[in-house]
Amino acid sequence: MKNLTVRMARWSAVHPWRGIVGWFVFVVLCLGVGISVGTNEATTEDFRIGEAGRGEAIAAEGGLEQRPVEHVLITAKPGTGKLDIAAADSAADDVAARMAKLPEVLTVDDPVRDADDTAVRVTVTMKAPEREGKDHVDALIEQTAAVQEANPSLRVEETGSPSISKGVDKLRGDDLARTEMIALPVTLVTLLLVFSSVAMALVPLLLALSSIAAAVGLSMVASHVFPDNGIGINIILLIGLAVGVDYTLFYLKREREERARAGGRLSPQAAVELAAATSGRAVVVSGLAVAVSSATLYLADDVIFSSIATGAIVVTLVAVVSSLTALPALLAKLGMRADRRAERRAARGLAPRRQKTYKAGPGRLTAAALRPVARHPRATLTVTVVAMLALAAPVLGLNLTDMGRETHSRSIDAMQVYDRLNAAYPELKSMHQVVVRADADRSPEVTAALRELAADVEDDPRLSGDSRLTTSPDKRISMLQLQVPHYVSSDEAQSSLKDIRDTYLPETVGRVKGAETAVTGDVARYADYPTHQEEKLPLILGALLLVTFAMTVWAFRSVVLGLVGVVLNLLSAAAALGVLVMVFQHTWAEGLIDFTSTGSIGARVPLFLFVILFGLSMDYQVFVISRIREAALRGVPTRQAVIDGIGSSASVVTSAAVVMVTVFASFAALHIIEMKQIGFSLAVAVLLDAFVIRMLVLPSMMLLLGDANWWPSRAVRRALRSTEPAPRPLESVN
Repeated sequence: MKNLTVRMARWSAVHPWRGIVGWFVFVVLCLGVGISVGTNEATTEDFRIGEAGRGEAIAAEGGLEQRPVEHVLITAKPGTGKLDIAAADSAADDVAARMAKLPEVLTVDDPVRDADDTAVRVTVTMKAPEREGKDHVDALIEQTAAVQEANPSLRVEETGSPSISKGVDKLRGDDLARTEMIALPVTLVTLLLVFSSVAMALVPLLLALSSIAAAVGLSMVASHVFPDNGIGINIILLIGLAVGVDYTLFYLKREREERARAGGRLSPQAAVELAAATSGRAVVVSGLAVAVSSATLYLADDVIFSSIATGAIVVTLVAVVSSLTALPALLAKLGMRADRRAERRAARGLAPRRQKTYKAGPGRLTAAALRPVARHPRATLTVTVVAMLALAAPVLGLNLTDMGRETHSRSIDAMQVYDRLNAAYPELKSMHQVVVRADADRSPEVTAALRELAADVEDDPRLSGDSRLTTSPDKRISMLQLQVPHYVSSDEAQSSLKDIRDTYLPETVGRVKGAETAVTGDVARYADYPTHQEEKLPLILGALLLVTFAMTVWAFRSVVLGLVGVVLNLLSAAAALGVLVMVFQHTWAEGLIDFTSTGSIGARVPLFLFVILFGLSMDYQVFVISRIREAALRGVPTRQAVIDGIGSSASVVTSAAVVMVTVFASFAALHIIEMKQIGFSLAVAVLLDAFVIRMLVLPSMMLLLGDANWWPSRAVRRALRSTEPAPRPLESVN
């Protein structure tokens, strides 16, 4: 009872107001510091990956980098018949004149009619770096709206990467607000059912929300080391609400259990110390496991995953701190208030309120689930593992892709315009950019070779035949842009990229001595990102397995349990990924969860799922095995300790799982397809982990392993040898 966890809880319980005020001062300071230093947002350079990223860097060196582009599309109003070309040309000239005066605009191209004279477009190139265009696009949108107002007989609208990105950000913000409106009330109702007390139900929610607030501030500071790409706040909300409520729930349930077990004879401070020594330690180990697991995402060498890792680590560690400081203080204060009420009742001669009795062992449903496990562990293990492997089988058909622009929700106005633009001008759907760096005196050779390449692909049906060649002022860097009349995800676009890289480029520019080449552009980015993730996946997965193993061995001093933890986490993650593939790579579930299948899974989803799930699985694993180990250290035979530990932890694991599933499932309602896949897969993973792995697979394995579970831990084996309590029949545990 002298470890750091207990000492921190003891101080907070003895000085509750200091603990409570200190926590909220900490939250305010974190937010204040974060707001004062601001967020360091990721730049275009931070997103460069693979050959496409190398090509972008070369182009930027010569001032040929891709700039944000907006298209103003002028068409006939629906139901008005054929486009009035004269009016459309006049409106296009007005657009061009207005745009050219804006300080945000670099160039304005001449208006272009489509092949059927049904549309006129004006292409506007902005000055900002490519990924920062959304921050400056409002001025362009205002001018487009002004032209629309001046030409009510026409439809004048705007689209492009900046306006689409702005629309996506707004949609994400609206979705998150709606998610909070769903997740918070459901979480509160769940906690009310668990505790039957408004005050006790509000404590986990209050601490989770304050932890999220502190984490947001700290993540702003951390962004100056690991730039934020905009997804960090989503992760803080997603992970923070889940682990914040869970950690508090573990602690609260144990404190109430200890007080009920003692029949009300424990003081609030003593109950808090007991909870800190048991569940408090489990919370610390679980939090460290989530943080260390999340840190493996830094190995992805990707600004998006770095931002995810930073958000997950910060909010998890803050949630742990809140459970060690503010939570004991709140519990002690609530306990003292309850004691004072009891004293006042006694002073008035009233009978004390009946204390909630502690019921040992599992509830009826848990006992029913454990009965076949206890009687037939080998059969139970076989059936459940086979079932989980069957769920994991669809992973063999996993198709990873980068979720391109065309996958965004059509509820975004700019995406509707995007569809109409691509229908009128299919050559704008995507492009290849062939970038060459060579000595200035090789410039004529490079130019001739690039023109030869353009001539070679001119009749390729996969390309539009449109090309543009530009050269840097110092003649060292050249770029050939080829338009592709197909979406980046199409077979035509992808096969044309492969042929340019493997055939056309080596046979032309590849012959120029000393020339460095790379193919970038929309199609190349789409192809290179999943490839990069697939290359990093073995490294990250290996580190993740090692971390999980090391954390479990450290927590329980058992190599066997370390191996068990690795196997079970792999099994639950693979099964969740299999269900994800089964749902999202096909169309049968589109109506059920409101999405349009792309026939693929987002390239970031599997890696995110494995890392976050491995960390979150440690929550349940540490909590459950801690209860089993406590019993074993008291000399309870391993077989009985497994049943007792699973049974006594079942209610809190179930409650925690319901909270997590609620939070994750609410993210499955988002319109952003990748976030929807992440929320869905995590909800499925937690369900499988809590109700199949921890209730059936884990106890079956531990029953079959027996005392070997604790190898090479001497403490448990010594306790088992020194005491021989009379075992209860497993079947009598109800």
